Amino acid sequence: MSTLFDEIKPYMDKGMAAKAALTLLEWDQETSAPPMGAEWTAKIIGELSNVYLESMVNDDVKKKLEKLHSEKEFSQLSSIEQAIVKEWKNVIKQLEPIPQNEYQAYTELVAKAGNIWAKAKEKNDFSVFSPCLQEIVDYKRKFATYRKKAGKDRKIELYDILLEDYEPGFTTKKLDEFFEQIKKELVPFIQKIVKKSSKKNYCLPKAKYDIEKQREFCKWLAGYVGFDFSKGVLGESEHPFSTNLHNHDVRISNHFYEDNLESAIFSIIHETGHALYEFGIDNEITMTLVGFGTSMGMHESQSRFYENIIGRSEKFWKPIYSKLQETFPEQLENVSIKDFIHAINRVEPGMIRTEADELTYSLHVLVRYETEKMLLSKKIEVKDLPKVWNEKYQEYLGISPDSDKNGVLQDVHWACGDFGYFPSYALGTAISAQIYNNMLEIMPIEEYLESGNLLPIRDYLKEHIYQYGKRKNTNELLKEMTGEEFNASYYIQYLKEKYTRLYDSNEK
Repeated sequence: MSTLFDEIKPYMDKGMAAKAALTLLEWDQETSAPPMGAEWTAKIIGELSNVYLESMVNDDVKKKLEKLHSEKEFSQLSSIEQAIVKEWKNVIKQLEPIPQNEYQAYTELVAKAGNIWAKAKEKNDFSVFSPCLQEIVDYKRKFATYRKKAGKDRKIELYDILLEDYEPGFTTKKLDEFFEQIKKELVPFIQKIVKKSSKKNYCLPKAKYDIEKQREFCKWLAGYVGFDFSKGVLGESEHPFSTNLHNHDVRISNHFYEDNLESAIFSIIHETGHALYEFGIDNEITMTLVGFGTSMGMHESQSRFYENIIGRSEKFWKPIYSKLQETFPEQLENVSIKDFIHAINRVEPGMIRTEADELTYSLHVLVRYETEKMLLSKKIEVKDLPKVWNEKYQEYLGISPDSDKNGVLQDVHWACGDFGYFPSYALGTAISAQIYNNMLEIMPIEEYLESGNLLPIRDYLKEHIYQYGKRKNTNELLKEMTGEEFNASYYIQYLKEKYTRLYDSNEK
């Protein structure tokens, strides 16, 4: 027991309260706040961000953390307290080099940026958003430069500094190797499957799917997968997302298109996967610095696991497909479950990442990864983004976006300042395959799905991943669960086996 830790804990409690308030405001901004209020609410967000900064980074905290990190004091801490001290030092490393007035100005900027992005997307005009985005990029470069100067490694790339916020330990060197593996192993395979798919590709009927019925089915589906509505909220936003105040208040959103049933279905499964992670955080660490998912890659592994590996499997749909048919009888009564499974797994290079098929998905992430690296290193500027974006889509997916809305404006992430986040989607997708490979060996996962019993799957993931929050990093969790650290070969193997099986059966 450490009295020193007890002395600094109130700072953390205040910081976490400010963070929860910020989360609540950000949720409101994306889901239900009036558009004219964004400019004014941004000022509140800026002030609360200052409260967070002053609580987590001040002379008293730094002095006591240094003492707590000494061998004698550290040994007296519980394992949870030790993890909090380590994470707190990371927070200070991240925030201390940034001047307080600039930090507040930046948080106010991104609080307004989401509305500006949404207007630009609605108008299909990148120029509406580009001045705001330029400001955000300038801040991200500036903040990364401050952190670089404060650190010991002066040779580190600015983009590596931003990656560390989302994927500790996964540098551009490691990500380059990962994406090179995807280029080498998957691009030729994708080209082969696309040729087969052009001969016979299943699609759901082109029809109108009543949005209110979509809402009802998606709410039911979230509950089926495991969303706890006594601890969670389901809303709507332009771009589906998930967030949380703590493990007893987890929030997800969805978006609906009358002519695209698949979009809402797989968005809700994806966001529910995120929610399950946050629900599963141990009560003892929620509302602390380690009471969140350990990395965005591990977080995305859970959403992609449920969305694709589970949600696009025939075993998952076998007990519930009839309910979907009953919801949309005119559209789906003549669509067999076999044809439905082929339709939701069809391979068709497209413009939109969130609508991408499982096989080509990581190429969408590759476009963003390479573009962000170029942007942060000043090889390109904001004004060049539409051109570079379209060129890379042509290079990797063989298509060129037909508009800003379907191209460079499709994602909200840059409006949130989330540079370095996108690689997490591809990493998470690969991690999910590694976890699935391990689960196949230790449990009858397909039997659980076919019987409509997802509880053993959720319990296993909670036991081995969720409960720990940030107490263990991605590779530690993978090593303990699967016996090895991150290994992308399982992802390559999974995709090749799945799509060879699907498209060979299509040809018969």
